Amino acid sequence: MLRQIALGSMLLAALSGNAHSQKVWAQQDNETARRRPGAEAAPALPPIDPNAVPPPTRADVRESMPIPDRWRLVDAVGVKTHWWDPYNQNTLKGDRPLFDDWFINVSVVSDTVYELRGLPVPVGPTSGNPNSIDQFGRVSQDIFVQTIIPSLSFIKGDTAFRPPDYEIRLTPAFNFNRVNVDEERILRIDPLAGHIRTDAHATLQEGFIDYHIRNVSDRFDFDSVRIGIQPVNLDFRGFLFNDQTLGIRFFGNRDNNHWQYNAGWFRRLEKDTNSGLNDLGKRPRDDDLFFVNLYRQDLPVIGYQIQGLVAYNRNREGNDAPFYNKNGFLERPASIGFERPSDYDAVYVGFNGDGHFGRFNLTHSFYGVFGNVQANAFTSRTRPESASIRAFFGAVEPSIDFDWIRVRGQALYATGDGDPFDNTATGFDAVFENPQFAGAETSYWVRQPVPLVGGGGLSISGRNGILNSLRTSKEQGQSNFINPGTMLLGAGADFDVYPELRVSANVNHLWFDKKAVVETLRNQPLESNAIGWDVSLSSVYRPTFIQNVAFRASGAVLFGGKGFRSLFDTERGKVFYSGLFNLILTY
Repeated sequence: MLRQIALGSMLLAALSGNAHSQKVWAQQDNETARRRPGAEAAPALPPIDPNAVPPPTRADVRESMPIPDRWRLVDAVGVKTHWWDPYNQNTLKGDRPLFDDWFINVSVVSDTVYELRGLPVPVGPTSGNPNSIDQFGRVSQDIFVQTIIPSLSFIKGDTAFRPPDYEIRLTPAFNFNRVNVDEERILRIDPLAGHIRTDAHATLQEGFIDYHIRNVSDRFDFDSVRIGIQPVNLDFRGFLFNDQTLGIRFFGNRDNNHWQYNAGWFRRLEKDTNSGLNDLGKRPRDDDLFFVNLYRQDLPVIGYQIQGLVAYNRNREGNDAPFYNKNGFLERPASIGFERPSDYDAVYVGFNGDGHFGRFNLTHSFYGVFGNVQANAFTSRTRPESASIRAFFGAVEPSIDFDWIRVRGQALYATGDGDPFDNTATGFDAVFENPQFAGAETSYWVRQPVPLVGGGGLSISGRNGILNSLRTSKEQGQSNFINPGTMLLGAGADFDVYPELRVSANVNHLWFDKKAVVETLRNQPLESNAIGWDVSLSSVYRPTFIQNVAFRASGAVLFGGKGFRSLFDTERGKVFYSGLFNLILTY
């Protein structure tokens, strides 16, 4: 029976003119014959002429469907999409061209922050509390901030395997903030302005054009240039300069992306005092940053990346008129020493690394800064006396992964100035820091701008900054290389409790490297260099497993050490706190 079926199939293939089918069935027949001993061989069939097969006609069924381009294939097969749906093909999210090979990408971010904190603050001259007779007032403050950040990008070119030919991006920001404190003259210079401040600000955080100059290999190694207001971060963790400002940057890669480079010039924009965003209503600052950095992937091992960096910060604001922020407080020059305006030139040389060695992870940053400050605020009484800059910085974060737990260590050292009168500035300061280190904004010391009460309107450390630089603010003040320096030693851990929930904990101890500058400004000796213990706990919850909805909550306390209590506290063991609640929605 099997033999008859095989012969019938071969005859049908021959009559249809299918030579390939004839060959296949003949092969199967031979195999069947081998499986059945004694079976007769199949009779040979004559070859078929392919030219005898008639060509297809218009009446034949088409094997393809007409579509305008490959991006609209899903439409052609009947898949329905909606303009508001970012999870399927969407023209507004760059999944399909708007026209020709131009794409558009639209996004909107809502960033909502509610913050509770306790800071050491001075008693205002017209305090509303009749019992406020001490030097320090009530510490409680609360802040509400709502920021809407839409972004619009026009992109030319197919970017699946190579950089875009052009990109034009506009990112405005709209901010509303409200602060409530317990003491007058904390928020504004005018004590009659009260203890509540409400403010709003609109600006442009990004506005640039990106041009793809050329490809230099068949693996799409390239050279590009970007001009305009753009984000820039000079190292892996934001220790030196992390901002969105005006400039030009050349960048690209080589050797199949093993080498990457950046070179550029940026002029710092003035910042809005209360939101920290760009203030385009004021002229750019006379503060320039020139830099070049070079990255090498997979060195010394696969999975580790190193970077070398040279940056030059040129500040020429010494001849400007005194600059007051919108709340009436003096920002430049800092009210320190003889309050003399000053120019400075600072050259930073850095070596950074980030990556892993198997399960062991390591991030490090090392900097040296050299240059000159035109006028030392402590010695320039009648005429400017320059000070030479020579300061150093180092930070390391080793960590290791155990399944769903990462355990971290963290250490940081920034040199301080032990003698403010010797015209050698040995206190390390950054250009515009925003460090992602030691808990970042969940840490009390990093998040909160602790004021040096009685120190001329200075902050020991700035908001979202880790260095004890004694600046008026990192947004509007000048760098200060005559400062007490910073030492930090701590540990932390990250727990991925669920895929959508991460919990982190950090414990850090902080010190001044040198206390001479603080003692001079406060005209009092410090019992110790110890700032104290910074303990924080934070969580990040992402119910959709991605960044479209993210809720962050954190709490931190600072247990002041002997040096800190000498400055701010007469009650042993007094605790300052920080609580942060943050909801981020992204389209």
